[in-house]
Amino acid sequence: MKNILPYLPFLIPIAVIQIALAVAALVHIFRHKNYRIGNRGLWVIVVVVFEILGPILYFTLGKGDD
Repeated sequence: MKNILPYLPFLIPIAVIQIALAVAALVHIFRHKNYRIGNRGLWVIVVVVFEILGPILYFTLGKGDD
């Protein structure tokens, strides 16, 4: 634990961004039914499992036209 303390000012914003992206992606997934690729279940799994990359993939590849 002592070794991680100098990195906290860098890690905390990354964690906040990761959580915000995941929440935004999940909210969008559950509010919309049209996706360019895949279905709702696939995108929920991708967003949850692939932490930072999952929401980015959803917003670039999966998000359908509203």
